Formats: sequence, C-alpha cells, structure tokens
Amino acid sequence: MSTSRLDTLLAEGRAWADDALKCALPDQEAHPERLHRAMHYALFGGGKRLRPILVRLLCEGLGGSAEAAGPAAAAIEMVHTYSLVHDDLPCMDDDALRRGRPTVHVAFDEATAVLVGDALLTHAFTVLAGEEAGAQLVQVLSNAAGPAGMVGGQMIDLVLELEAGAGPAGRDAVEDLHDRKTAALFGAATEMGAIVAGADAGVRGRARAFGRALGLAFQAVDDVLDVTGDAGTLGKTPGKDASLERATLVAAVGLEGGRRRAERLTAEARDALDALSLADPGPLQELIAFVLHRSR
Repeated sequence: MSTSRLDTLLAEGRAWADDALKCALPDQEAHPERLHRAMHYALFGGGKRLRPILVRLLCEGLGGSAEAAGPAAAAIEMVHTYSLVHDDLPCMDDDALRRGRPTVHVAFDEATAVLVGDALLTHAFTVLAGEEAGAQLVQVLSNAAGPAGMVGGQMIDLVLELEAGAGPAGRDAVEDLHDRKTAALFGAATEMGAIVAGADAGVRGRARAFGRALGLAFQAVDDVLDVTGDAGTLGKTPGKDASLERATLVAAVGLEGGRRRAERLTAEARDALDALSLADPGPLQELIAFVLHRSR
C-alpha cells in the first residue's frame, strides 16, 4: 500500500470513527449542557483514532462489517479519551496541552474534567450493553481499563515516579507498565473486533496478542518521540517524561536502545498478525508500519 493509500485509509478510518462516536453520544446541547459540551470537546479535538480503526479492521478482516463494529469502536475511543482527560489533570500528569489544544481541565475546569472522564467511561459500557455480544465486549473492555489494565498501569506509573530517586526503572518494569497502560487497550480493540465478527476463542486470543504487541510498539515509539519531537508536531508537551523522571523506555535503555526496541516490538506485531492468517492483512500491515515511522 502506498503512502497515499495509507493516508486515505487513516483519513477514512478517522471519519468513520467520528461518525460512530456521534451516533453513540448525546448531543452536546443535551442537559446538563456544560458536561456534554466538554465531552464533545474531549472527543472531537483530533486524535489518530487507532483503537477504533483496529476494531473495524479486525472485524472486517474476519468477515464482519464496519457497521457492526461501530458501537464497539465508539466505546473503546470513549474509554481511551477518558484516560487522557484524567491523565492530564494537575493531580496526575498536569498537562496543559493535548492534541494541539488546551486540555479539558484548562478549557473548562478541574471538576468538569473529572466528570467528563467519569461520563465517558460509564457511557462506553452503556453503548456496549446494547450489543448482541454485549456481555463479552463489556468483559474485555472492562478488564483492559481496570486494575489489571490501564488503571493498574497508571498506579504503577505513579509509584515508579515516587521511586525515581532510586534510579531509573529497568526495561522489564517499563514494559510491564506499557503492557497495562497502553497495550491492554490495543489488545481489547483487536479482540473486540474479533468478537463482533463472531470469531471463536482461539482467533480472539490471537487477535488480542496482535493488538498487545502493536500497543507495546506504539508506546515504545511514543517514548522516543517524547525526546525527539516538538509540541507543534506532537500536539502535546514534549520532554515532560524526562523532566519529571518518569519511567520510560528511553530512560531505561537510552534513545538508540529505545529505537531498536521499537523496531523489535514492531517485528513481533508483524509475526502476531501473520498468526491470524487473514485473507487480506494489507491494511493492518500498513498500520504497523505507520506506528513505527509516525512523527506524532
């Protein structure tokens, strides 16, 4: 697939994901209006939409339809966005910039940002509960978002930050953090796509393994970009991980080591995709290449 075709795939995927979100959300004028305006602000301020695109591509690759994948895709993007809203709060990462715009607590206020995160998280499960495979989808997404996944990863991140004075965390500790905080949701996206397509347990497991491998590669690249990128390109504050002595792959193994590890993790994602034996793996192969070579 050429660069122009990849650009088209991503642009169409983002537009499709936005439509799925609009179908799943109350109008921003709904009561209470301030809450719903802030929810829309958080969700529609840009973003790559990789997780909903993964839901769709896995679903279609296994014989399902984009229409069927819509609710699951919307739900996982709501959960991802809730995590960003809460991560940006002063009590967490204290970031003022997200996707090139003021973060929710800056654009509105802290209390509204907390409620926006709460609303996005809970509404995601309302959306899934109405689906034919709702119980399975809820189980997968809640496991990825909860103490075994993102929330647990955030707690590990906070603990490692408190212990930063004892020296940088090792690679294994960093990748455990990445697996929970980032890869778990990527794995949920790919497994949810397989569930919507009606795949059996074996295929679901292989889909989840592919997503988690891709998520680890994505986060490894993210750690490198925090050192090498700029705010205009990244759409968020660069260099903050180093300034706060956070546990990152670059802190553990250096910049070049981080780049090499990102390449290795990308190769593992390719192997995991091959294990799925999709009839047309091309779009997902290009998505893997995008994750490794992206600039934001």
